[in-house]
Amino acid sequence: MTHSLKKSLRRSFAALAFLTAGAAFAQTTILNVSYDVSRELYKDINPAFRAAWKKQSGADVTVNQSHGGSSKQAGAVIGGLEADVITMNQSPDIDILVERGGLVAADWRKQFPHDATPYTTTTVFLVRKGNPKNIKDWDDLIRPGYQVIVPNPKTSGNGRYTYLAAWGYALDKTGSEAGARDFVSKLFANVPVLDGGGRGATTTFTQRDVGDVLVTFENEAILIAQELGSSKFDIVYPSLSIEAAAPVAVVQKVAAKRGTEKVARAYLDFLYTPAGQEIVAKHDFRPRDPAVLKKHVAKYPNIRTFTVEQKLGGWATVQKAHFADGALYDQIVARK
Repeated sequence: MTHSLKKSLRRSFAALAFLTAGAAFAQTTILNVSYDVSRELYKDINPAFRAAWKKQSGADVTVNQSHGGSSKQAGAVIGGLEADVITMNQSPDIDILVERGGLVAADWRKQFPHDATPYTTTTVFLVRKGNPKNIKDWDDLIRPGYQVIVPNPKTSGNGRYTYLAAWGYALDKTGSEAGARDFVSKLFANVPVLDGGGRGATTTFTQRDVGDVLVTFENEAILIAQELGSSKFDIVYPSLSIEAAAPVAVVQKVAAKRGTEKVARAYLDFLYTPAGQEIVAKHDFRPRDPAVLKKHVAKYPNIRTFTVEQKLGGWATVQKAHFADGALYDQIVARK
């Protein structure tokens, strides 16, 4: 064997050893595509899951996050963003992944407990300290001259829940669809700017000092009060609000292609464990686990709520009647 051949073989073996070592130390990576105001929650969930997965399987995993308006995020996944799991705040943003390209299994609600919703929240009002405009209920949000900050219901689940909470309240108050439409029209006439997601609306209200009230999820309102100081804001609970259950699903088409189905499912299962539910409660979402909820019940004031299914005919009906192109929401904002 010539010297040059020996040298070439040594290089080949060295390269093979390097590649083998690299494969041995390769780390599985999954992407969680989620909505705007769940950033802090998953920043804590991810390392906790990583440790639990390491203990269970002996393998390492990295979980990356992507956040934005809920419907915009769903659109990004349809457009090619390779999410292994999707964790949204409204079921239409998962259903659309079933309808367009079969990215998610049609029976996704049956794959995890509570119709695949590991926690809930509700819609509340955040007002400036001392509540200078004396805002107590939905009726106050339609007063002339008041400015109401909400994210865009066309791109944000947070905004959509605000719209539907107001609609449900108005249905009770007026007893008619026409009355509800008039009420919600007056409310959105008081909205000076429509941000794309819940976090953008928070910035508009808290940092740009625009608006008299921010209508947002309870967990976001609590977070703002904690981070920016209770001396600046107060939380107001309306007489009636909406239950916002946060659905989750494995994006099976992507996970199958990437070989991440097992770890993706384990990631979502972790949300239901006592450890996962404690992190949910830490971030002021309402946990599903009765024992964890009881432990933290003092932070969740009683509030009368309804669900989309109970009062508004379900999400399919709501989507068609209110949020399809040219439907009620578009008609309402076109008249502003």
